[in-house]
This record gives sequence, C-alpha cells and structure tokens, in this order.
Amino acid sequence: MQGTSAVLDWDRKRWVEIANYVIKAALVASFAIAIFIPPDVVEGKGMGFRAPLFLAPAILVPVLAKVRNWEPYPHTGDALLSAPFLLDTLGNLLGFYDNYAVTDDVLHTINWVLLVAAFHAFRFRNVHDRRDALLLGYGFGALMIVLWEVLEWAVSEDGFGGAGNLSLTYEDTVGDLFLSSTGGLIGSFLAIWLLGPRRN
Repeated sequence: MQGTSAVLDWDRKRWVEIANYVIKAALVASFAIAIFIPPDVVEGKGMGFRAPLFLAPAILVPVLAKVRNWEPYPHTGDALLSAPFLLDTLGNLLGFYDNYAVTDDVLHTINWVLLVAAFHAFRFRNVHDRRDALLLGYGFGALMIVLWEVLEWAVSEDGFGGAGNLSLTYEDTVGDLFLSSTGGLIGSFLAIWLLGPRRN
C-alpha cells in the first residue's frame, strides 16, 4: 500500500526553497546580461526571443500556486522546472556551446532528467500511486523533446528573433531525441524513487 508522497516533505525544506529562489534569480540575471550587456558569445543566439519562453515557467508556477492556493508551495517542482532553462542559458552565455561540442549532448540529457523530475514533482503532490509513473514520465519527456525539436526547426527556418543560425542536421535531431528521451527515463526513475509516494 502507498501513502503520501515524499515531494511534500521536500517542498517544506528550507534549503529547497532557497535553491528555488537562487535558480530563478540566476535565470533572470542571465537574461538581463544577455539582452542588455550581451557578450559576443551570444550574438545571433536570439536571447531576446528565448527570454519570454524560458522565463514563462518561472512566472507561471507562482501565479498558479497563488490562484490554486497550493500548500506547501511547490518549491521542488518550481526549481526543477526552471533549472533546465537556466542551464541552457548559461551554456550560451558562458560560451560552452561554442567551445565544447559535447555541451549540447550533455545538456539534452541532464535537462530532460530535470524536466521529467519536475513533471513528477507536481504530479505526486496529488497522485499517490507510482504504478504507471515510470512510463508516464518517460512519455512526457518524449513528447517534450519532439515539441522542442519542432520549435528548433521552425526557428532555423524562419529566423525568429535573430536565432535563425541554428545548424540542424538529421543526425543531430535524432541524437537529441535519443538523449533527451533517455534523460527523461532516468529522471522518471529518480523522481519516483526520491519524490514519489511512500510505501506503508
């Protein structure tokens, strides 16, 4: 038999709350630098186009939490949802994408671990059953990478916000699909283990 989910305890931890605020502050600061005092390394990366998309989850979660009166506040899911956008932004801002070819592969994997863990962090607040959780998380991650690749293709075709210099190849897209979906599977497993319902 399964009981309440561990994520509710994580949401009450002070260090998780602090980590959430630090991640969000770093995300806002990174975009402020990238847009208002942009280093050469972000030229042509469409940071102005990315900003509203990447900042939207960080704004949406507090609004939903207030409107729906979530208690405790979902610091775990909020932090996990913002973290992939921060890592991607820092990857561009610090020049990792340009200087280290492996950056894209590493972040596709890590970011989908975090994204799917965020999915479960929100889900386990109300669902205290883990029987279908692994494949649900895996499927969510797979859907998100398909949507992400479609968005990248649209940006590369139309050049939204000056971000049309993405060099996409068939091999790159297939690799991203595999790495992200694998990261999603890992994230689903870890989230069930760490954040899921306890067994009574």
